[in-house]
Amino acid sequence: MGMQIVETAKVLPKGQITIPKDIRRSLGVDTGDRVMLVWDGEKVVMMNPVTYAVQWLGEEMAGDAERAGLTTDEDVADYITELRRERRGK
Repeated sequence: MGMQIVETAKVLPKGQITIPKDIRRSLGVDTGDRVMLVWDGEKVVMMNPVTYAVQWLGEEMAGDAERAGLTTDEDVADYITELRRERRGK
């Protein structure tokens, strides 16, 4: 587990909270950015939406490379090169 940052935030009348500076910095978010809140049983996980999207995509595609016979970085590079050749040929 990485470094844990523990902070508290007060909920204001409209349901707003201020995200502490260390948390914002760790998430890589700034004024005007959006954050993703994920309900996970008894806790809410706050994430940068890009991080969430990458994790979701990784989970959705888990095992696809192996099923396609792409088992090494070289296999993936060769596959990308072949796709580029096919596109140039069209």
